[in-house]
Amino acid sequence: MADVITYRDAVAEGIAREMRRDASVVCLGEDIAAAGGVFKTTTGLLKEFGPERVWDTPISEQAIVGAAMGAAMTGMRPVAEIMFSDFLACCWDYLANEIPKVRYMTGGQVTVPLVVRTANGGGLGFGAQHSQATENWALTVPGLKIAAPATPADVIGMLAAAIRSDDPVVFFEHKGLFATKGPPPPPGHVVELGRAAVVREGDDITLVALASMVPLALKAADVLAGEGIEAEVVDLRCLVPLDAATVLASLRKTSRLVTVEENPYQGGWGATVVSVVADEGFGLLDAPVRRVAGECVPLPFADTLEQQVIPTVDKVVTEVRRLAAY
Repeated sequence: MADVITYRDAVAEGIAREMRRDASVVCLGEDIAAAGGVFKTTTGLLKEFGPERVWDTPISEQAIVGAAMGAAMTGMRPVAEIMFSDFLACCWDYLANEIPKVRYMTGGQVTVPLVVRTANGGGLGFGAQHSQATENWALTVPGLKIAAPATPADVIGMLAAAIRSDDPVVFFEHKGLFATKGPPPPPGHVVELGRAAVVREGDDITLVALASMVPLALKAADVLAGEGIEAEVVDLRCLVPLDAATVLASLRKTSRLVTVEENPYQGGWGATVVSVVADEGFGLLDAPVRRVAGECVPLPFADTLEQQVIPTVDKVVTEVRRLAAY
């Protein structure tokens, strides 16, 4: 493998590694076979594994997820692609009412080991119906695991863990990260779901981020370092399981917290992190918690307007400066 790999290619490589390892892994979705997916994240899979394991589907999110559920219940490990995370609303009955409940309702006799992959998030001018960050939708449903990697290596390692999981996983791939590059992981790389990573150390403030907000938080930390403020950046990597221990450990050093999330402020995952900190980390903070989040409006199509709605480096830096002066 090359010295660097794009996030986009890491998706295909991560799936391929698991398909080579386990013959029960299959892929299905719209235009994922010969076309390689609308974002080219399944390129090469049809050529290597053939139409018996890489299936093009009709344009029906219900059909895709319903077929994946049935396949998983009968012994396969399907990886289903929903083209845009906004379209999870079209198959929400399966994701909210059926898939997460089977294992519990059968007393563990039937599991649903499937992964639903989806392109998530804004910042690329795709408009209101194709740009939402919807991790918080899945966060409200008990029984679903939620993964959202920020680097190519984490894509491969977390896909391995997700596909091997006996519980259903919703795997969010941010569209704004597809072209980014990073070092590839070694063979056999697996990242445990629910294990956050400290991607930049600092003593003054903790920035907690997810997916595309991680590189944004790192850029903000670089700006702040020039002002003498050293920010520690925590990449959650997963919302369920949630690694609160890593966040709390960081706060024992910094005593100050800013969450950086693309979800709308109202109902975003940052509120859950803040509530956990208030409950389990009472006394660790010496300043109010700040949340940098998306505005509670549909995302505009125009670039300049979209930047007013989603988090930016300047918004993060502004909130950290307020805390530094507190």
